[in-house]
Amino acid sequence: MALDNSDTRLNKFISETGITSRREADRLIEAGAVKVNGRRAEMGMRVTDADHITVRGKPLRAKPRPVYLLYNKPVGVTCTTDLSDSTNIVDAVKYPQRIFPIGRLDKPSQGLILLTNDGDIVNRILRAGNANEKEYQVRVDRPINQNFIDRMGAGIPILGTVTNRCAVRQTGANSFTIVLTQGLNRQIRRMTEYLGYDVTYLRRVRLMNIHLARLAPGQWRELSRQEMVTLESMLGDSSKTEEASVSRRRARPEKPAGAKPGPTGQRGRTAKGKAGAGRTADDKAVQKRSAQKRSNQKRADSKKSSADRKGLAKTASGKTLGRSKQRRSTRR
Repeated sequence: MALDNSDTRLNKFISETGITSRREADRLIEAGAVKVNGRRAEMGMRVTDADHITVRGKPLRAKPRPVYLLYNKPVGVTCTTDLSDSTNIVDAVKYPQRIFPIGRLDKPSQGLILLTNDGDIVNRILRAGNANEKEYQVRVDRPINQNFIDRMGAGIPILGTVTNRCAVRQTGANSFTIVLTQGLNRQIRRMTEYLGYDVTYLRRVRLMNIHLARLAPGQWRELSRQEMVTLESMLGDSSKTEEASVSRRRARPEKPAGAKPGPTGQRGRTAKGKAGAGRTADDKAVQKRSAQKRSNQKRADSKKSSADRKGLAKTASGKTLGRSKQRRSTRR
């Protein structure tokens, strides 16, 4: 194996050999089970291929060749490497080397997900600052219209922020495609829920230049050399770390006071420039709409209780009178 003179954090260096995760590597380092060049390793230290590293007295084996898999995740598979979860994606794929998913798809969702043993490419694809496209096919529980498409594309208030503008196209009476560059938790489901719809089908069909095509559910394949060349080209100078992504965003020149917000990612900012301010009311509206949809009876009971509190009562003729009027009617 050719030597790589670039230094790497020790926990990452250990995990890339496939023997354990970064978190477990940290535990081993902290417990004194890792030595570098004969000396006890320290948390956060950096190493290169030229360093002699042992774990529990055994030399660290060479890094395996990079693996990049495209998997068509079926509904019911969970994007976790936790082997105690019987639905974990690692057992579903059954690849002979240690791999992990790039990002995630909800358990009820299906479609394209990449798996790898290369931690660097995971960061370059997933960091929000890198804005890489993910395309989905979606079906909801009732017909949609142009207003729905426009509102989904313009941005929806969820999770204390407003989603970025995105491309949305109607493909059927109750179906559409959507291209996201964000990765908020359950983003599409929360966006449609805000508009009063429930997702009944969600399938990811593309990640950047990688297409699901005709790969059957539950099947996987390795990415082709051409796919990898194009992917690397598209990633370009994408940040490998969260810190670099944040630094790059902070380095952008600030807009002068009073400047109008741009078309993307600027909705919902206060005069002080804080994103997400005032979103509590929007989130409560989403929760209220969902609660009303689930419980019509509770809504009816609530209306009846409200009427009682206002002191309204019905006479035998069916007319509604105030309490004072009702008492006069009783005396007669």
